Amino acid sequence: MPAPAKAISMSDATTFHVLGGRHRLPSSGGWDDPALPKLLRYNLHYFDDLNALDAPGRAQWHRALIDRWLAENPPAHGTGWEPYPTSLRMVNWVKWALCGNDLGTAAHDSLATQARWLRRRLEYHLLGNHLLANAKALVFAGWYFQGPEADEWLAHGLRVLRKQLAEQILADGGHFELSPMYHCTVLEDLLDLVNLSHAFGRAPESGWLDALPRMQRWLVALTHPDGGVAFFNDCALEIAPAPGELRAYAERLRLPVATTSLEAVTALSASGYVRARAGIADLYCDCANLGPDYLPAHAHADTLSFELSLGGRRLIVNSGTSEYGIGAERQRQRGTAAHSTLVLDERNSSEVWAGFRVARRAHAQLHAAAGSAHGIAIEASHDGYARLGRQAIHRRRWTLDERSLVVDDRIEGRFSRACAYFHLHPDVHVQPTAQHAVALSAPGMPSVKMQFDNAAALAVEAGTWHPRFGASLANQRIVVQLGRPALTTRISWDSVS
Repeated sequence: MPAPAKAISMSDATTFHVLGGRHRLPSSGGWDDPALPKLLRYNLHYFDDLNALDAPGRAQWHRALIDRWLAENPPAHGTGWEPYPTSLRMVNWVKWALCGNDLGTAAHDSLATQARWLRRRLEYHLLGNHLLANAKALVFAGWYFQGPEADEWLAHGLRVLRKQLAEQILADGGHFELSPMYHCTVLEDLLDLVNLSHAFGRAPESGWLDALPRMQRWLVALTHPDGGVAFFNDCALEIAPAPGELRAYAERLRLPVATTSLEAVTALSASGYVRARAGIADLYCDCANLGPDYLPAHAHADTLSFELSLGGRRLIVNSGTSEYGIGAERQRQRGTAAHSTLVLDERNSSEVWAGFRVARRAHAQLHAAAGSAHGIAIEASHDGYARLGRQAIHRRRWTLDERSLVVDDRIEGRFSRACAYFHLHPDVHVQPTAQHAVALSAPGMPSVKMQFDNAAALAVEAGTWHPRFGASLANQRIVVQLGRPALTTRISWDSVS
């Protein structure tokens, strides 16, 4: 059964278009150039284009690329033999072969060597989605090959998957790293495994079938009306399949799919996210912890941030993710000020550092998420700033109805300076209308007013939004300095224009 096609990433036999940029391999070598970012080097070894849109028309390039990889990447040497790129490459090669392509003897033998190598190097030191990808690759190899060794690969991969899925898929269906992007990746992994089991005449594992409906419902709750996911923690578009593609894949596999209709308020209690809708408004609230305490690699300091769509278009956003690594821009994008939430004393609510690390972190509590005659009320708090020695607690309450959203921020404890950030989609234009009020406008969106009670100062600043890797789009953000330990933000809108 066709899986979601990857985006085309090759424009000729040696030119790759990945992570928002263009890279050409030299006439020989170049797979492990230390001057290249590691994520780019990883992508060169994935072989995603083998299973991309219109891939049969590039089969000659793919055959040549496989042959070149075999000649220039001897076993156990270089980035391409690290467990994660090995896992993704193995899956892509098996998928390509199952689509009727001939791997050839050398690639067939290499695939077995890769499976042997991976079997002894599963990423237990990283866990999370990496370990699931390792186990998936062993299952693919175990079903693709025959014999006692392949049976052992299969058995071990299935054991790892059973244990890890029980831990990594939460009761509400969310993947425990709490990134909608990685949730999509893991959901695709499970659908691929069901697909593979059908291809080899095997029954899918009951744990896969149990997890899939819950995972789909979770994803529906965190999908904007534009079809893309909400940006919480590490998140960008076009890395994982879009929610609609995953739904269509499940339908092709004749699996139950989650309804796209939701209640007025959907509290994903095990994860900590809340989705609310009223009239033309869709609200997404991050009342979550950063993820497992032992695995904060993809966490942002975004606690109590939110996103808002009106009339099917994004209005208030988080800034997204455009790069990995350990540079200053990666650090900034993970910081609290890059999200639509409150910053105390110019510090991050959780101490994000070194690209994929977190030290002291916020602990969140979801206190309420319910509808009433007065609208939908969501209330949460976090203690991320208590570490500053002033026992400061941030409490935020969202109240949504068909014509307005009111955001009430309160700070308990001492602080020197507090600013609320509201990041806007690049299509949105800000016009100040009074000392502490602005009007927002965007094509196809109703006119919007924002008023800030108890503000000491208001500034409209230039910012950037990062909807995909390698992308940096100019936008505006509203920064409101609090005049007292409370701020009420009133957002109201007219009917759809």
